Amino acid sequence: MLLATITLSCNSLKKIEEDEYLVVKNTILVDSLKISDEDVESLIYQKPNAALLGYPLRLNLYNLAKENPDSLYQNWLLKKPNRKKRLANLLSEKQLDRLGESFLVKGLSVWLKDIGEAPVVLDTSRSRRSLERLSAYYDSKGYFNNETSYTVDTTGRKRRAAVTYEINLGKPFTIDSLSNEISSKAIDSIYFLNAQESLIKKGQRFDLDNFNSERERLTGIFRNNGIRNFQESSISYDILRDTTKAADDQKMNINLNIGDLKKRGEDQVTTSEYKVEKINTIDIYTDYLSSSNNGTLESIPYHDLVIYYSDQFKIKPKTLADAIFFKKDSIYRDIDKIRTSRQLNSLNIFKYPNIIFEEDSVQGKVNTKIYLAPKPKYSLGTNFEISRSNIRRVGIGVGASLLIRNIFKGAENLSLSVDGAFGLLSQKTFNEDYFSEIGGEITLDFPRIWFPFITTSKIIPNYTLPKTRIAIGTSFQQNIGLDKQTLNAVLGYNWTPNDFKKHAIELLNIQFVRNVNKERFFNVYRTTYNQLNDIANKDGVNPNPNYFDEDGNLTTPAEVTDNATAGTSNFIDDVLKGDIPITNPGLTQDNYDDVKSINERERRLTENNLIFTTNYTFNKNNRNGITDNSFYQFRFKLESAGNLLSGISNLIPFNENDDSQLLVFGVPFSQYVKTEFDFVKYWDLSHSNVLAAHTFFGIAIPYGNSNNIPFVRSYFAGGSNDNRAWFPYSLGPGSTAAINDFNEANLKLSLNLEYRFPVAGNIKGAIFADAGNIWNVFDDVENKEATFNGIESLKDIALGTGFGLRYDFTYFLFRLDLGFKTYNPAEIQAKRWFRDYNFANSVLQIGINYPF
Repeated sequence: MLLATITLSCNSLKKIEEDEYLVVKNTILVDSLKISDEDVESLIYQKPNAALLGYPLRLNLYNLAKENPDSLYQNWLLKKPNRKKRLANLLSEKQLDRLGESFLVKGLSVWLKDIGEAPVVLDTSRSRRSLERLSAYYDSKGYFNNETSYTVDTTGRKRRAAVTYEINLGKPFTIDSLSNEISSKAIDSIYFLNAQESLIKKGQRFDLDNFNSERERLTGIFRNNGIRNFQESSISYDILRDTTKAADDQKMNINLNIGDLKKRGEDQVTTSEYKVEKINTIDIYTDYLSSSNNGTLESIPYHDLVIYYSDQFKIKPKTLADAIFFKKDSIYRDIDKIRTSRQLNSLNIFKYPNIIFEEDSVQGKVNTKIYLAPKPKYSLGTNFEISRSNIRRVGIGVGASLLIRNIFKGAENLSLSVDGAFGLLSQKTFNEDYFSEIGGEITLDFPRIWFPFITTSKIIPNYTLPKTRIAIGTSFQQNIGLDKQTLNAVLGYNWTPNDFKKHAIELLNIQFVRNVNKERFFNVYRTTYNQLNDIANKDGVNPNPNYFDEDGNLTTPAEVTDNATAGTSNFIDDVLKGDIPITNPGLTQDNYDDVKSINERERRLTENNLIFTTNYTFNKNNRNGITDNSFYQFRFKLESAGNLLSGISNLIPFNENDDSQLLVFGVPFSQYVKTEFDFVKYWDLSHSNVLAAHTFFGIAIPYGNSNNIPFVRSYFAGGSNDNRAWFPYSLGPGSTAAINDFNEANLKLSLNLEYRFPVAGNIKGAIFADAGNIWNVFDDVENKEATFNGIESLKDIALGTGFGLRYDFTYFLFRLDLGFKTYNPAEIQAKRWFRDYNFANSVLQIGINYPF
């Protein structure tokens, strides 16, 4: 509707004068070849208005805005003699003025101009300046004799212009010889040790980017080899040409100059020779906020450090020593400063550290002073939210957390948190009409790898920011599902070698899940209940009449006082025992299989779980900052559950249940191996257009003490971050038609492709395709439609396509996606493509930030 209004109300030339031209196209020809290099295109001062699928949306939004809404408003007020007086009597003078500043009168036009884009009117002076920029750009690439020109084409274009920029490059200049002039002996020796890796080589075409990169490379080398105060501006190049050679000989000689350090004072300029410096003293002030009162500070020497502290703040010397990477009598290195600052920040007990170097009286020595301002000992955080859904009439969530820093004087941080959710139910699933969920967690973080009797610092160096986390938490639900009670405990480690890699190991991850009200299963999982109820009410099945209530529906254990008379349980028993035989008409083989599946699902979702795992996760990416849109991310995870308990059972006999499963505290422990691969790739297509691809593969294989995967560790498909044409848990497994309330399995394959583009202002758009599904494999599920049976099962990969809108709030992104079922494996073969490809069967997903 909005687009139609804009189309009818505007045209691109609405604000273009008769003698002006709207720039609609730029063409850049380099040696008669058209190029589409974004770096080169960015040099053009006047670019055509942005278009969305060929339509200049932002231009037409701008054209909708009134040029002078204030004047138009005043003209409207004064158009009739008594209008202003009459409105003033009705509204008051003050309100009349406010009406002129209102959104409908003025604000709408301001907003349209903000998100819109003014027409780009041809200005030939700016075209000539664009030529100068293009010429300078190709100068920097070695084409010093390039020639440029431009032409404007208005033929057959009503007040529209297409501009063509032509560049004839000529012959490029190449590097004929390399020489150097280095004034410092220290610099000279370091340079020649690293000259072989130079980015500037003989015979190479001149490219200014190579010279800039070489300056950065050399600066890093010098500053990491003792030249603490080296400045990049000390590196320059003389570009010479041999005038005795022929004029068409496009070769040049390069002379590298590395000069002395320049110190600029108020009235003079002095120079001093660069020299290698070594670390002398290392002084650390742990309570910089108190350091102005020097008389109250105490000091303690520790190895190469002297630590100054006050009574208000104390920390173990070894903790600081592990975070400081400078060593006495070692040469200065920039990397040590970066690692020290990074590690001190990671401790989360200090504000930004201030590291200062001062020249010592002994030549070639430098003293280090590190000033640390401690963060508050205690930090309190709270959160509050209100929610509503089709299940919850209203819900209120509250939470609080307390962080206690440096609790054992070794930068250990203790976190205590508690959360609660309370509210009213909108469905009469339970006898009560309210729900509640409360939980809490205690977490202790150490700034090192804590492992009894083993020193890990040689394997995992301190500069990798090693951390140990010990956490224990619990939660209790009431009138939510089966009212789960959970207990979690984690002993984990993580370390980050650099900004692009991260390792994490959870040596112990223990989760105990207890379902308090198992009898509620059929009241909570209504889809499963309806399926069973439909089978029981089929003609010819003829169950015991006592299994039904007065409305003819199966009774559930939650509805009767004696579970022995519950219709659902007894009907399932009668079918599986053969008391209700398979007949036609009546109970068919498919009905029998469905009842068996429902029974297995009830047992699976109501059983208590003890999950005792060890896992390892590796993350890698090559992204350089949040503005980098050409990068990849990779995540690998391997998890093993139950092996430790299985090993202990060989030493200490465990009890067994009727299925020969070993029990711990009366609960069979889970045993499985699980692995995941997650890969994301971004391509920057220019002009803020990005193509993003995502691939995920995960599989969990039960063995030993388990014949299936716990529900909390299984996979599901659908949702705002998965296949957006299906709701969460509604896709799969395989070609099954989402027969359960929460469909899950132990193998998942997901493929996503998304094209992202700007629309107007902070509004972004996207077109996406999501493919994937879940299957059961190597477990106790026997339904061939739900299991992965080799390559032939890939025909069950679902495909959803659609489009989305996003609004970028800078700190986060709000996302709306509309997905359409393009290929639905739950349909029969002849009706899988485009059967539900319509707005009536579309799915609207709401999300925060991008899905991948």
